[in-house]
Amino acid sequence: MSGIKSHFPKAQATEALIVAHGQPSNPEPAERALALLTARVQDCMPEIQISSATMANGKHLEETLTNLSRNGVIYPLFMANGWFVKTALRKRLGDKIYHVLPPLGLDPNLPDLADGLIRNALEESGLQVEQTQLLIAAHGSAHGQAAADSAHAFAEALAERLPLAKVGTGFVEQAPFLPDLSQSIAAPCLCLPFFAMDGDHMKDDVRQGLIDAGFAGQILPALGLGDGIPELIAAALRAKINDREAA
Repeated sequence: MSGIKSHFPKAQATEALIVAHGQPSNPEPAERALALLTARVQDCMPEIQISSATMANGKHLEETLTNLSRNGVIYPLFMANGWFVKTALRKRLGDKIYHVLPPLGLDPNLPDLADGLIRNALEESGLQVEQTQLLIAAHGSAHGQAAADSAHAFAEALAERLPLAKVGTGFVEQAPFLPDLSQSIAAPCLCLPFFAMDGDHMKDDVRQGLIDAGFAGQILPALGLGDGIPELIAAALRAKINDREAA
C-alpha cells in the first residue's frame, strides 16, 4: 500500500499571514473584518496563498500557523513596533523560522497614501488645506514610547507633505489625551485615526470620545481601512517574498 498516491490534492501552503490584535471582548467581528481585508490583499497577488488571524481569538493564530510554510512571511497589522509585535507576537510564533515584516504604521509609503486620503476628504468637504487643521488620533501607551513615536513620526511626515494650518496628535492612553487636544482646535479640522482596524477604541475612544468633547470636525475612517491599504500591504509582501527567493 505504500506506493498508492492519494486522489485528493494537497492543500496549498500559506505563504503569507496577516496578523492583527483583534478584540478580546468580542473576537469574531474583528476576525471577520481582518479576513475581508486579507481577501482584498489576496486579490492583489493571486500568485500566493494569504491567510489571516487575530491574536485575541484564542488559539486561532497558532492553528493558522500550522499551514504557514517554512520561511513564510508575516505582516503585522499594527501601527507601531511595540510590545505586541516585538514580544507578544514573536513569543506566539515559537521557534519556527518566519519573516516578520515591519508593521503597517511604519511602512514608508503610508504617509503618501494618507496624503491622498486627506486631500480627497478636503476636496469633498470644500475645505482649503491651508485653513484646515489635522488631528491625528492615536492609541499611545502608558507603558512605553513606541506607539507615540510611531504616531509622531507619521504626523511629521504628513506635515512635510501637506501645508495644513496645524497638525496635532492626541492619544487614547497617554497625554496629550485626544478629547483635551480636540478642545483647543479653533479652525476647520479633519481627524485621521491612526488605527489599523475599526474596533472598540475607534468606536468608543475616538468617535464617541470626540463627540462627547464637542468636536465639530470630520472624523475619517481608521487609516488601516483606507483606500489603497490592500495594495500597500501586497506591495510589502511581494517585495519581501521576492527578496527571500533571490537570497
